[in-house]
Amino acid sequence: MTTFADKAISYYSSLEAPAGLPPGIGVMNPYQEPEVQRIVREFFTKFYSDTTPRVYVLGINPGRFGAGVTGISFTTPQNLDRYCGIPNSLPPTPELSSRFIYQIVEAFGGAEAFYGQFFLTSLFPLALVKKGDNGAPKNYNFYDDRQTTETLWPAITDTVRTQLTFGAARHVAVCLGRKNETYLRRLNDQQGFFGRIVTLDHPRYILQYRSKETAAYIDRYIRTLADCLA
Repeated sequence: MTTFADKAISYYSSLEAPAGLPPGIGVMNPYQEPEVQRIVREFFTKFYSDTTPRVYVLGINPGRFGAGVTGISFTTPQNLDRYCGIPNSLPPTPELSSRFIYQIVEAFGGAEAFYGQFFLTSLFPLALVKKGDNGAPKNYNFYDDRQTTETLWPAITDTVRTQLTFGAARHVAVCLGRKNETYLRRLNDQQGFFGRIVTLDHPRYILQYRSKETAAYIDRYIRTLADCLA
């Protein structure tokens, strides 16, 4: 029996950075690092060693301090240890999205309960970066310029199509981010991957611009995700 974990581990271990991106756009591929390869094996073996379909929750592309470091969506090294029980030697990194997501994970009863029902992923699987005004890299989204979007569109299509084979509950998908919704709906119109799409505000947006309303957003997340399981 080939499990969700088997397929996911094989996929992530074979990821390569795309060619032909516009000048100044870089890609982080942590899956070539031995420590990340170990983390990916341990994470998926721990939470996905079965054939149970999951509801997919799709972000944009990983941030450089979350999956860009750990290889696990919306998960910093410290949250990987604290909430998933996977110690690691990676340096701690700050990421607002990870902080919010693990409040949701805990509200669902913890990592085992949450990941037993959901799969966190992204339309494009690798972190994108661009040099900021101070010369340091900053997060970049695949939709931040048209050339990057169109260059990556075939890879985005292949990414989602392949990840569906892990074990997707295809009646619904949860989209994280209002602008991301435009592109997921475009993809779904082209490919018919999901029966319907429901959208939630992106965790980074919530904590950066609506932090005083965090409790209300957590409640909205929980109700929406629970509805998707019905």
